Amino acid sequence: MVPDAVHARGGPATLWRWTQKEVTCDSFAKALDFATSLRETFAKFVKPREGFMMLRLLPAAVATAVVFAAAPASAEMKNEWVEYNQGGTKLKAYMAYDDKITGKRPAVFVVHAREGMTKKTQELTELWAKLGYVSFATDIFGYGSGVLPKDVPEMTAQTQIYRKDPALTKARTQAGFDTLIKNPMVDASKVALIGYCFGGDVGVVFGATGAPLALNVAIHGSFADYEQGWANNIKGRYLILHGAEDQGFPLTKVNTVVDALRGAKVPFQLEVYSGTGHGFSTPKGKDEERANAQSIASSARTMKELFGI
Repeated sequence: MVPDAVHARGGPATLWRWTQKEVTCDSFAKALDFATSLRETFAKFVKPREGFMMLRLLPAAVATAVVFAAAPASAEMKNEWVEYNQGGTKLKAYMAYDDKITGKRPAVFVVHAREGMTKKTQELTELWAKLGYVSFATDIFGYGSGVLPKDVPEMTAQTQIYRKDPALTKARTQAGFDTLIKNPMVDASKVALIGYCFGGDVGVVFGATGAPLALNVAIHGSFADYEQGWANNIKGRYLILHGAEDQGFPLTKVNTVVDALRGAKVPFQLEVYSGTGHGFSTPKGKDEERANAQSIASSARTMKELFGI
């Protein structure tokens, strides 16, 4: 069973429920298998003559998962470290891409969670590259200078540096973005930012500069308080994917972001996952497994709508 989720596209929220079969995803790395299972379930339970109508009723995440499962299997994945600097600080981003694709292509600008440039961040970056994007995990904390938090207190200390200094956050993020779009593989007009946890907060701050992002995605974003009118400068579309039971960053905080987007008439989508807390991209339990898989599917679907791949 796929439990309830709430979707809002800049207007009244609607509720959907699909309960044909229980399908879960053990981790984000198995999301493609999850999508295949959804496709098989659809074929099993829907008669051919009912297929078109049923597809219209399926939640967007399910329909997208079918597309996500169809990603090319012949990809020749490459990854590399990209060194650059900002304000005298040595930085090192992680980039992944399909070497078999020629010419310019859209890019995913990944902003890491509070853990920094961990193996998990690198794997998340590779995930988007498998869909045909140049995927680039920007270095916010200074991994290139040896900064990688070892525990929660160090993670908190790092995030506070940037929360207290929006100018530094903007400059550090801009340096990574500029490095990405200078890459000859990248179509600079087709860049999606995907921020996890702390990265969702960075996405707001960077988006407020008027950065030319086609899409800004916050996955269990650690939202804060922002300057009045920040959303007026947002370019492109916004996608917020959040756990209904996130205690650290509750829906009341998410609503302040949504209200700002609505006030600025920014096109957006909000998905709220029932039974799900913070950090569901590292899922604990079936609800978070489902939320993780659906967040990947919704991001993939939206990028396909915008970029065609």
